[in-house]
Amino acid sequence: MRIIPAIDIIEGKCVRLTKGDYNTKKIYNENPVEVAKEFEANGIQYLHLVDLDGAKSSKIINYKVLEEIASKTSLKIDFGGGLKSDEDLNIAFESGASQITGGSIAVKKPDTFINWLSKYGSSKIILGADCKNRKIATHGWMQTSEIDVVDFIKDYEEIGVQNVICTDVAKDGMLQGTSNNLYKEILKNSKVNLIASGGVSNIEDLYKVKEIGCEGVIIGKAIYEGRITLKELQELC
Repeated sequence: MRIIPAIDIIEGKCVRLTKGDYNTKKIYNENPVEVAKEFEANGIQYLHLVDLDGAKSSKIINYKVLEEIASKTSLKIDFGGGLKSDEDLNIAFESGASQITGGSIAVKKPDTFINWLSKYGSSKIILGADCKNRKIATHGWMQTSEIDVVDFIKDYEEIGVQNVICTDVAKDGMLQGTSNNLYKEILKNSKVNLIASGGVSNIEDLYKVKEIGCEGVIIGKAIYEGRITLKELQELC
């Protein structure tokens, strides 16, 4: 199972939110590049980089941070947040993203998302399946659709999606454990490479999602709050 630390960006700074609420913003580091370098120094190979400004404004904003991290580390970066156009995607890949995550676009403009799959290949495009009470959430989690998350993933798997990040918004930033029952249901109904996200509170949570069959796990606040040490992650890696 891949260990994937998260860096969320607002105004160029490394922050974390609780349940996606921008009013709960907490700044952990003024320089995200320093954080990324520390991850790499501890054996981490992957990074989940989220442009929260972009998610709110529906266009890529913090691509300079992506560019700097990509040029100063060898981390394989998946980048998401506000990617809504072909131009946004070009900027993300040109700035050094190995993969991009599309969530809102897959709900609001499925033809565009499907075109990205066709153009770049399923290995480059991750489906962001973020949900509140099982319903897909969009636009930085500020809006909720009527689409069931399991159906959403199954439908896109049939079109060619292989990689999915699923975040239960109610768990995100709460440090109260992951949505294991939901992940079990997803993997029972599809064969996607599922990346768990949201709620990781300690090292035991990582073993639980691995046992379920998740291909990767994204860890955010648990690292920044010292619930999981980089030394522990280094041993896992």
